[in-house]
Amino acid sequence: MADAAAIASIVSAGGTLVLAVATFAAVRSANTAARTAELSLMAGLRPLLTASRTTDPPMKLVWSDSHFVRLDGGRAYVNKTEDVIYLALGVRNAGTGMAIVHGWDPRERVFREADHNEPTTFRRQGMDIYIPAGEPGYWESAIRELDDPTCHWLGPAIDERRSFAIDLLYGDQEGGQRVISRFIVIPAGDDNWYTQSGRHWNIDRPDPR
Repeated sequence: MADAAAIASIVSAGGTLVLAVATFAAVRSANTAARTAELSLMAGLRPLLTASRTTDPPMKLVWSDSHFVRLDGGRAYVNKTEDVIYLALGVRNAGTGMAIVHGWDPRERVFREADHNEPTTFRRQGMDIYIPAGEPGYWESAIRELDDPTCHWLGPAIDERRSFAIDLLYGDQEGGQRVISRFIVIPAGDDNWYTQSGRHWNIDRPDPR
């Protein structure tokens, strides 16, 4: 006949094992729930910029030197003076969270450059630009030093009315989920410029492709 103490020990060990399994399952379930909640929160904050629609209302843009223009939906603004190049894009936030633009990077070869430059090389915005979720907005900047290396190709591209691209670096209102979106600037007629979305790259999370 089995010793009572041995049976009690076995029963106690079995109970401990069951408790350990139950605790592991509960912790795992809690971690899964927390991760799901985190992903849901991040998705709710996630921005995604695209070109604005032609039906979007016009925007009034003002630069620090009091240069101002009216920018219609779906358009870009490009203007080269003797000492400044003004640039602007009509954009729309197709994401679910506020977009905050951090910087920009002009690109000469629109279709032959399949990748983006490092975010650390982007030009920093002179002021923060906020674009609400589901709303149209704009991006604007200027190059005020015409000896800037970018002007060596951008100036002739403007004069000859050739397409070029602008990569925008932006993120959510918490400073994360950064994305680089490429906008192609296309001449339209003698004076106007259109913009269209190119590609999007996720910086802080896996790319979808």
